[in-house]
Amino acid sequence: MELSNIEPQIIWKNFSKLNAVPRPSKKEEKVIAFIKGFGEDLGLETKVDEVGNVIIKKPASAGMENRKSIVLQSHLDMVCQKNNDVHFDFETEGIKMEIDGDWVRAKGTTLGADNGLGVATIMSILESSDIPHPALEALFTIDEETGMTGALGLKPGQLTGQILLNLDTEEDDEIDIGCAGGVDVTITQSYPTEASKGQVVRIEVKGLQGGHSGMDIHKGFGNANMILGRLLYKGLENQNIQLLSIDGGGLRNAIPREGVAIVSVRNAQDFIEVATGLKKEILEEFASVEPGIHINIENSTSAEKALSEADSRKVILTLKSLHNGVYRMSPDVADLVEASNNVARVELKEGELKILNLTRSSVDSSKYSTAEQLKSVAELAGMNVEFSGSYPGWKPKPGSEIVQIMEKIYTEKFGEKPHVVACHAGLECGIIGANYPEMEMVSFGPTIRGAHSPDERANIPSAQKFWSFLKDILANIPQK
Repeated sequence: MELSNIEPQIIWKNFSKLNAVPRPSKKEEKVIAFIKGFGEDLGLETKVDEVGNVIIKKPASAGMENRKSIVLQSHLDMVCQKNNDVHFDFETEGIKMEIDGDWVRAKGTTLGADNGLGVATIMSILESSDIPHPALEALFTIDEETGMTGALGLKPGQLTGQILLNLDTEEDDEIDIGCAGGVDVTITQSYPTEASKGQVVRIEVKGLQGGHSGMDIHKGFGNANMILGRLLYKGLENQNIQLLSIDGGGLRNAIPREGVAIVSVRNAQDFIEVATGLKKEILEEFASVEPGIHINIENSTSAEKALSEADSRKVILTLKSLHNGVYRMSPDVADLVEASNNVARVELKEGELKILNLTRSSVDSSKYSTAEQLKSVAELAGMNVEFSGSYPGWKPKPGSEIVQIMEKIYTEKFGEKPHVVACHAGLECGIIGANYPEMEMVSFGPTIRGAHSPDERANIPSAQKFWSFLKDILANIPQK
């Protein structure tokens, strides 16, 4: 079956068009032009602001002119992750999609349903001629995944809408009314290198699930960087180690799935034997949650120079000490992760070390408490630490009028109450709300699994449910 034959056909048609356009974060020129052209071809008022956000305005349909105006919002960029054995260029190629039962997925790459299905849904509303709706402002932001610079750059006065519907939630039975803020924590240091003194060993971790570093952080998934750190630390018990290189993880907002460390040790046989013992324990620990995990520890060769044993020890101890995972659960909202950290990327190459973290929290004070814990560990090891890209969380307002309307529609339509929640992920609502404090905001969307990983997939029946729900919401927006 072709995507064009799936219901609702209008959404999957637009999603296919969108996914033919390359749209990596911070490289959205092509998709900005695509969306701008889409609005102009419809004859709608369309503009691109100074940072690259696209705003398209559509007048209210007949009889809906006296209703509160709506902002429909999604982000244009996507997380670009692929399996190591897949040859794919996200900057030049369109996503290759396939249908797998009730799911749409990509062939070895992220699908871009986060947040492409939201974008396609807004496109579908804009081009429709038979869907009742109030006056609409479609806001397509850029760079949500790697800094939220689009939302941060959106100036006051650009929007006049009274209610914002963000279409970037990944469970179709949830109405999201709050989210976490975040800050990037970057650890760096330069080390002199020297010829290695021993035998070279290669350690590889692969086959982990990965996933969203906010929404999935509490699920106990393996982090390739932390597993490498454990194996290296275990080796320090018996002998000194020289680090030649580390290449683990990728994007800050993706739980690391793969990593490789090349080391020099005095006795490779002893090191491999000790590390293999720990490998067995790790495989047992993760047997239920990471069935695809593979850890390879073997003799190797390398022409690279190494760090000294003393500097290598500092790096290994730091990697072992950095907090990864849940830092604090919310005392106020049941089952909500308040603060967490993802040790997302570890790179050591030719003596240059870089460790990228993404620290999240719905409370600013605990966000910085988590970040400062990382900073303290790294500075004890003589490393440099920089905080950047901080963005605020979104404080829940459970009693707002739009939330009550959506709860009522959902319950009547689907025969059960929705889950009104706050999420441990970065949504743009908190940032937009800083410049538009009077705007009511809600986030919802179709069910997506495995976001930020090549296992990302979108549920087909859920997209149908979401589309029907959205149309009913637009038809029942209250009067001004």
